[in-house]
Amino acid sequence: MQHKVRIFSGTSNPSLAESICENLGAELGNVTLSRFKNGEIYVNYEESIRNCDVFLVQSFSHPINELFVELLVMIDAAKRASARTINIVIPYYGYARQERKSAPREPISAKMVADVLTTTGASRVITIDLHAPAIQGFFNIPVDHLTALDLIGDYLKSLKLELPVIVSPDAGRAKTAEKLANYLDSPFSIMFKKRPAHNESVITHVIGDVGGRTPVIIEDLIDTGSTIINVVESLRERGASQAIVCATHGLFSGDALQRLNHPHIREVVVTDSIAISGDSSNRLKVLSVAPMLSTAVRIILEGGSIATLFKDAGI
Repeated sequence: MQHKVRIFSGTSNPSLAESICENLGAELGNVTLSRFKNGEIYVNYEESIRNCDVFLVQSFSHPINELFVELLVMIDAAKRASARTINIVIPYYGYARQERKSAPREPISAKMVADVLTTTGASRVITIDLHAPAIQGFFNIPVDHLTALDLIGDYLKSLKLELPVIVSPDAGRAKTAEKLANYLDSPFSIMFKKRPAHNESVITHVIGDVGGRTPVIIEDLIDTGSTIINVVESLRERGASQAIVCATHGLFSGDALQRLNHPHIREVVVTDSIAISGDSSNRLKVLSVAPMLSTAVRIILEGGSIATLFKDAGI
């Protein structure tokens, strides 16, 4: 594998890239990433990548716009260095919350990002738990859409929760909540909310019995944490026990981690798709997606089916 693959990391999550390489028995490639005085990004691969299958690991975490442009410059440099394929591993795909027009004169930013990545020279995208699965259709190159639901489900099973109920915080996550509920052999509940503004939500209805149960809230991402707090407090008003909050991507913008240090939250479970910085609470449990991503890389290089990464249980 060493002779035909090179793996490089952007500045968003180098520890995840190193873990992927450890799982593959490969070395992380050397690349210079620096900034000119005016903020322009400079990239130089410090080894030959001619005719190599190159994998670039970069999550669109904060600062998202700078990390996005950094990845574009890395793709361009790899293309001009005659890489055979340029596979971009984006554990968290940013701008995914703008995947459709919900009002006149709005952008579809998720499509714009897909177009720019493809035009710049990406050959393939590997990502985890897109905010909307339909975003795969925005690309005209292969997209391997992985899920951390198996990983989260196995961890929840190990907790042996007493009377769990899986909670979808909105109608859009109902299918995911149902899959997790089936895997844990537990009921599930759906909440309905309205959004008066970005990063704001108001719970309007709750369907399902949560009284006396341990709610497991399943989301694709946690940003400011305000929506989660609204969900937790609504569940508490209906007699639920301390909640376990699960999400694939922990953005934790601003003081989100402090906000989630809530008396009615027992634990917050996320993955390392985004590097966790700042004061991480002892309530925070971080699961690694490196084994899943490294297996996906191996399948892409050696052949096989990505579907083998998912459990037969339907998750």
